[in-house]
Amino acid sequence: MKIMIFTEGTIVMHENAAGHTREEIVMQVKMKESSIYNYASYIPIKNAAAQVKGWHDLGAEIIYLTSRRIHNEIEQIKQVLIKYDFPIGRIEHRGVGETYKDVVERIMPDVLIEDDCESIGGSKEMAITHVSPEKKAKIKSIPLKEFGGIDHLPDDTRELLCF
Repeated sequence: MKIMIFTEGTIVMHENAAGHTREEIVMQVKMKESSIYNYASYIPIKNAAAQVKGWHDLGAEIIYLTSRRIHNEIEQIKQVLIKYDFPIGRIEHRGVGETYKDVVERIMPDVLIEDDCESIGGSKEMAITHVSPEKKAKIKSIPLKEFGGIDHLPDDTRELLCF
């Protein structure tokens, strides 16, 4: 099973979000709080690393999707994932002229876990929104509240397909 997980806002967040409510964190992003641009200092959202590790340990292929496009920023997100013991997985990003839809359609994950992009415009910014209907029918989309975490998702990867 291939599980693609959006990174920023779904499993990691800026460091100054720590200790704030989800609503406060969304407001920080809307107000462009300074630490949102310090990707190397990002932290996990709740117990995201353990949840992803559990799926990986059950045999799932983990693919991370980052919003970052510049090499050093992608590398910073990668280092955050390593630092907080997220399981090893490919890190995908949009190439020149690509949209999130293009990346998702190229990878064709069994499950796509992403946040609802509340702080940047809502569902029209989500990857799954623009995936072709034929391909969307083959992907289990799990939209989550931005910065809400993934702790509540099933531990069993098979259950993700029914969530």
